[in-house]
Amino acid sequence: MNISRVLAAGTASLFFALPAAAEMTHCTIHYSLSGWSAFYMRYDGSGRVTCENGQRASVALRVRGGGVTFGKSQIDRGTGTFSEVEDISEVFGSYVSVGGHAGATQSGEGWAMTKGQVSLVLSGTGRGFDLGFAFAGFTITRR
Repeated sequence: MNISRVLAAGTASLFFALPAAAEMTHCTIHYSLSGWSAFYMRYDGSGRVTCENGQRASVALRVRGGGVTFGKSQIDRGTGTFSEVEDISEVFGSYVSVGGHAGATQSGEGWAMTKGQVSLVLSGTGRGFDLGFAFAGFTITRR
């Protein structure tokens, strides 16, 4: 074995190493939302995103949309799961969502949404008087 070949191969591998595949992580959100709807829907809230890789962020939530929807509610115990991401920064932005809500005193909601390669499924319970099905823009921003 020629020492110069070993050194050359080792040096070349330092300069031409393939980039490592990005490690993916799962993130979840715990949130609260309150608002109203009468065909038009307007909800605002806050939450906390936590990822398995240790990243965390406090977030503000904004929902604007419409459909066959009426009522007023407050979701106090909401949770959600994101599709795998490389970094927490991928969860921020505007999603296209479809969801429903119903309640008389007790209220519940469920949403499915997507933003490019990132998807999010939400469900929550709280209180209010509401019933409906809506399409909405759901925006998550860092607080």
